[in-house]
Amino acid sequence: MYDAVVVGGGPSGATAAEDLARAGYRVALLDRAGRIKPCGGAIPPRLIRDFDIPDHLVVARIKTARMISPTGRAVDIHIEGGYVGMVDREDFDEFLRDRARMVGAERLTGTFLRIERDAAGTHVVWREKASGQEQRSQARVVIGADGAKSGVARAEVPGGDSIPYVIAYHEIIKAPAANAGYDPVRCDVIYDGQISPDFYGWVFPHGDRASVGMGTEDGTVDLKQATADLRAMAGLTDCETIRREGAPIPLKPLDRWDNGRDVVLAGDAAGVVAPSSGEGIFYAMAGGRAAATAAQAFLRSGKASELKLARKLFLKEHGTVFKVLRSMQNAYYRSDDRRERFVSLCHDIDVQRLTFEAYMNKRLVAARPLAHLKIGLKNVMHLMGVVSPRWS
Repeated sequence: MYDAVVVGGGPSGATAAEDLARAGYRVALLDRAGRIKPCGGAIPPRLIRDFDIPDHLVVARIKTARMISPTGRAVDIHIEGGYVGMVDREDFDEFLRDRARMVGAERLTGTFLRIERDAAGTHVVWREKASGQEQRSQARVVIGADGAKSGVARAEVPGGDSIPYVIAYHEIIKAPAANAGYDPVRCDVIYDGQISPDFYGWVFPHGDRASVGMGTEDGTVDLKQATADLRAMAGLTDCETIRREGAPIPLKPLDRWDNGRDVVLAGDAAGVVAPSSGEGIFYAMAGGRAAATAAQAFLRSGKASELKLARKLFLKEHGTVFKVLRSMQNAYYRSDDRRERFVSLCHDIDVQRLTFEAYMNKRLVAARPLAHLKIGLKNVMHLMGVVSPRWS
């Protein structure tokens, strides 16, 4: 009998399991071994602080973000007074799972099958990897952190079977030596309909490796060919490919994260990947912490209504950011003309400063009203087509 069974051992599930174990609850963390999620691997300073990430996991420290338009124009945004950390998910996720184990969570390796209920209570049914046999783990509460196509969400939470998502694909390659086109402390973000008709492509350094990939909602796009085209564009065709990964990435938080009984969702299963940027690691871990907080409240009181706390806590802090990013994606990712205008807007120094202050600290910056006004006017002029997309 566990107080909680956490289904899914990515950053969200591992964080929830660790928080619950540290609070003294008996926790099981169920995870499929061997799966690595495609991910650029960027983590902001706030994540490093809030979740106590050790230096050895940070494989690169990014000082510049380069935005590249459909016509090849590049805008370099320098990160003042800090850096964006880069991690390799293969090592980062395993560290988080093992840290949860070290503070008391029991690791179970296998595949989630279903949830059953009887007079004795709630049971998570799963197939053990080593034996291939079905196992049953009883739990007072279940946290579903098993990804964008979450089996827990589909079976237990209204709307969990219809979450919108993009398909992300990347290739981890052996990084080349620094040259005119590749900088080991610069992330390149490529806004080009030839690479992705509705999202973006990326080249993110990972120390002696790099992540090269793209995402799209368009099911007709050949992800591997688009990534090959991106590698050719970036001069990375001849670099050794270490591994390839693809997965759905949700782009909208679900309207409900609990089943009103004994299940609460977290991370991709709850849809908490940031629109526009596709950033997921910080929000996954924040969502895992919110789910653990709600689960503790439920375990103390026995009131199923406490499970709603996870969504309330998360959206109270991050909901406005998600709305702003969704509006930006809807406005600028529709065509190459709009993407050209978006990169042009990024020339503005106030846009750069406000964007990265918000990114680094995960809060909208409200201390510069004149800058906000100027940016708002430029934004309107670009969207109305009053100015040339090359104007900055």
